Amino acid sequence: MQERLQKFLARAGIASRRAAETLITTGRVKVNGELVRTLGTKVDGSKDLVVVDGKPAVAPTEKTWLLLYKPPGVVTTLKDPQGRPTISDSLGGVRARVFPVGRLDYDAEGALLLTDDGEVANRLMHPRHQVRRVYLAKVKGDPSDASLEKLRGGVRLEDGFAQPAEVSRFERADKNTWLRIVVTEGRPHLIKRLCAAIGHPVVRLYRPSHAGIGVEGLRPGQLRALTADEVRRVNGVAAGKASAEAPLKLPPRRHGPARDESPDDAAPPPPARGESARSRGARR
Repeated sequence: MQERLQKFLARAGIASRRAAETLITTGRVKVNGELVRTLGTKVDGSKDLVVVDGKPAVAPTEKTWLLLYKPPGVVTTLKDPQGRPTISDSLGGVRARVFPVGRLDYDAEGALLLTDDGEVANRLMHPRHQVRRVYLAKVKGDPSDASLEKLRGGVRLEDGFAQPAEVSRFERADKNTWLRIVVTEGRPHLIKRLCAAIGHPVVRLYRPSHAGIGVEGLRPGQLRALTADEVRRVNGVAAGKASAEAPLKLPPRRHGPARDESPDDAAPPPPARGESARSRGARR
């Protein structure tokens, strides 16, 4: 069956469809030995040989979807030139060429999807699709109702106005408060900057689910394959369907201090991605 070359490259996990278009127009893709620069060129993955930067691109017949409970102190990349722990350390035995769907910061923890389905991953990550991201953020002190109302109304950050989709107080601790915050964009350090703007810095950040798939039952660093039903649900979210939110629970208590954060991750954005700040203190 023929399909557009950029869609084939996305299915092969080479890049998102838009990034695949750039690969084509910049002359990095060959089909059956011929350089192709024309968008819309059609290929048949079962018959045509597609090569990107000298390496064959193969689209699997079945997609791989995995869920990782990303622990704090781990970089959401497959390789790190600085030698820091990466999510690859949790992928032993995984043969598929998977990549993370978006990012969680070095000190953040929780649900992270991995897949070789570039097309669906791109829809989950792209801002225009407004996919909900639910976080539990442990902040210093106890924000007043007025502060939470200010946050609901949106605040002006250094890179523009930002407004969460939902904000609520989830649970009070002795000296801190857990907030439930829902956003629909992946702007750098957004959760931490929103909370800092009302004077209550984040000391722990947890994402309990990703595209409606929760990490309940997993320990930090554990990985599992999605069920067929969960894959259908993820595809539904990518197509714009609302996902049912699993009951929220706080993350496991931490014993001892979290790993120190490197200077690069501690630096304010940009250019870092995700919501990153030093994780401090255990649940009390």
